[in-house]
Amino acid sequence: MDLQSLKNRFSIIGNTPALNHALNTAEQVAATDLTVLIVGESGVGKEVFSQIIHSLSSRKHNPFIAVNCGAIPEGTIDSELFGHEKGSFTGAVDSRKGYFETVSGGTIFLDEIGEMPLGTQARLLRVLETGEFIRVGSSKVQKTDVRVIAATNRELLEFTQKGKFREDLYYRLNTVPIRVPSLRDRKEDIPLLFRKFVVDFAEKYKTKPIFLDEPARALLTKYSWPGNVRELKNIAEQISVLSKTDQINAEILDGFLPQHNSSNMPMITSNTPVGEFANEREILYKLFFDMKKDVNELKKMFLEILQNPSLTGQAANFTREALMNELKEDLLPVAQTTGQHTPVVGAVQFAHQQPVIIDNETQNHYEVEESLNIMDKEKELILKALKKHRGRRKDASTDLGISERTLYRKIKEYDIEE
Repeated sequence: MDLQSLKNRFSIIGNTPALNHALNTAEQVAATDLTVLIVGESGVGKEVFSQIIHSLSSRKHNPFIAVNCGAIPEGTIDSELFGHEKGSFTGAVDSRKGYFETVSGGTIFLDEIGEMPLGTQARLLRVLETGEFIRVGSSKVQKTDVRVIAATNRELLEFTQKGKFREDLYYRLNTVPIRVPSLRDRKEDIPLLFRKFVVDFAEKYKTKPIFLDEPARALLTKYSWPGNVRELKNIAEQISVLSKTDQINAEILDGFLPQHNSSNMPMITSNTPVGEFANEREILYKLFFDMKKDVNELKKMFLEILQNPSLTGQAANFTREALMNELKEDLLPVAQTTGQHTPVVGAVQFAHQQPVIIDNETQNHYEVEESLNIMDKEKELILKALKKHRGRRKDASTDLGISERTLYRKIKEYDIEE
């Protein structure tokens, strides 16, 4: 099959060299039974490549199943993949076949393989090497004939160096690697993809397809598209449904593009790699302390304004005097508990009952540490992330810097209603 026919069959749009190379590799490897590892960012269409490989293989008439390893709780993933016997664990009221048993003769696509627990990785390695597996709670060895295609948006080689992924499994999966390019690496394909999506949505909603003027097309191409093709498709659908005109200029388009750079969510800087943290809770601690630092900076700015009435005029001076007189008596005991014997000129009490007291002689700031409940803050951040991404767990977990499986566990732990 020539390359253009392959693109037409699977509705693939684009002609960049990196995309063409990935498609050619998928077509060539399809006729074999080799294990394939598809690497690419979230939203680039890795599952489409797994379907291409299966559809062009000798197994095309046999079952194909896609399994998201990050969406299955750690305690049940062995049962899902390999099955279990009756009574093997609480809730196992009957025997059950796993995916490797039901899909025998076909293809299994393991998405987000980097999220698979280490114990399950050892079981998977045995299947890949010998074709054998054992159900949970059983001692009977069973055979299966399944082709495995894995995908990840992580750098698994780095995971092996940190002990988060088995090195022997990595090299077993990486027999034939296919790297799918991100959308920002194929900018010339962005207008073509967008046009395809808006035409499809116009047919779906029985409306006129929208058109971008030249500045809007330039803005569309310039945008970084962190969500890749999936995000581009979502934006095309939003504009098709919500736009009041079919002629879209740059100003209208900009209103639909997420403003990632102006997000209020605190971010970890590039010189503090996530890998330095032992787990996601340490990342949350870092975020909380960053927020606390920002609040302290705001306090300092406000106090400087209070100490310099000339900055804001007589009205500010009047407000300053009134505020100081009102709070002086209430905050004086707090100053005394900190061991200060010099006169207190004034204090400003901010949120969470954290006063900042100014020593008149030294102009030093003394802060009374606020109480931080890490569980409440963690729950609050999860709720905000879920609300921001409209309940989409995968996007929320990416925003929080944790795995989707960990987010699922936290939702259960805090009894969060979605």
